[in-house]
Amino acid sequence: MNAGDGLQVLRNRTFDEIAVGDSAGIERTLTQADIQLFAILSGDVNPQHVDPAFAAASRFHGVIAHGMWGGALISAVLGTRLPGPGTVYLDQSLHFHGPVRLGDRLAIAVTVISKDSASRRVTLACSCINQDGTTVIEGEARVIAPTEHIERARTTLPEIRLDVAGHDGLERLLAHVAPLEPVRVAVVHPCDAPSLSAALDARDAGLIVPVLVGPRARIEALAAAQGLDLSGIALDDVAHSHAAAARAVELAAGGEVEALMKGSLHTDELMAAVVASAGGLRTKRRVSHCFVLQTPHYPRPFIVTDAAINLAPTLEQKADIVRNAIDLAHVIGVAEPRVAILAAVETVSPLMPATLDAAALCKMADRGQIAGGVLDGPLAFDNAVSPAAARTKGIVSPVAGQADVLVVPDLESGNMLAKQLMYMGEAASAGIVMGAKVPVILTSRADSHEARIASCAIALMLAHRYREAPP
Repeated sequence: MNAGDGLQVLRNRTFDEIAVGDSAGIERTLTQADIQLFAILSGDVNPQHVDPAFAAASRFHGVIAHGMWGGALISAVLGTRLPGPGTVYLDQSLHFHGPVRLGDRLAIAVTVISKDSASRRVTLACSCINQDGTTVIEGEARVIAPTEHIERARTTLPEIRLDVAGHDGLERLLAHVAPLEPVRVAVVHPCDAPSLSAALDARDAGLIVPVLVGPRARIEALAAAQGLDLSGIALDDVAHSHAAAARAVELAAGGEVEALMKGSLHTDELMAAVVASAGGLRTKRRVSHCFVLQTPHYPRPFIVTDAAINLAPTLEQKADIVRNAIDLAHVIGVAEPRVAILAAVETVSPLMPATLDAAALCKMADRGQIAGGVLDGPLAFDNAVSPAAARTKGIVSPVAGQADVLVVPDLESGNMLAKQLMYMGEAASAGIVMGAKVPVILTSRADSHEARIASCAIALMLAHRYREAPP
């Protein structure tokens, strides 16, 4: 047999080739997609498995796998490894000793404990052991072993993708904000097709009433070239992008619009106008950017901050970044967000300034200087989002493994993290600037149409909150 051939070919063991003590196994890490697929196939939509909010308040403090998910993995070992193809399943006993949590890695093993030659029946001990060495499932299986050799190429299964983070997530977000009346938004210098069409699409979705701020002739020419209808839309004519940013800030400071939306100008140009002392939009807070992300590989939406504005924030600036993220989490429905202060390690080291800042931020929260959320750090990324990784490191924390907010050490690490999640982790995204008197919808030229619409929906929620509680 060639090296690695077992990954491509299924072979069985006949009854005569099997000896007491023989064993086989596989390993598998539980993902959110595993739980959802099992729920779809079985119809078991117990909220303990599929509703993160319900599960968080349960005795298990989080989502756990269906018990029979582990049973199905035992069946996979019996049907593909020992005895393998041709096996007839007779009965199975299972005892469930502990929960299987998201991120847990199970070693699934079967071991032959007896044979009956007259009936070709084989009894096997079965177990599922997690990464901590804890047996979570055990039992016995009885099978009829095959008498003939079977060797076949392993079937390639179709790839199944659950749209947890895509259009379904956007549809749920739009349904959530549907009762809110649209707000007037200054769309700053919408002089390329993506930004102009996004503004019109957000209008059509009932999210915003756009006020286009930029060179009239250029915008109208673009609309004509793209087949976009500007009838009924206010257009504030200014000469260039710098003037558009200043005029949009003036409109917001005067209460004529309730949010700003970046068009085709550079982020620095827009934000310079927003934070200018004379602009009237500054608050006592440092402004910061929040990515709201949802990926099929994590059970809840979460925030990454700051990945777009503050290059190398000081401790004081990080405190405002945390406060802004907590405020946004409250608006999107997280009553007490769990905030993970990220670093490369989970221990405090004088040689790593990010770990010192993390420890200081947590102490500030303990003293009431940062309120509204639960902070912990420093936490490495894996410990912040993976319960299994946190348990392996012996981290006992209300935040570890279930963070709602990820606070990065600097812009570069945050920008890389967010874009890796979007492009390789299938994350849907929305981008918003917090800390000013109005929300600022800040999207990239490379952002998808869905990301732009989702950003407008979040800005709509913020604008309505600011009517009741101005920042």
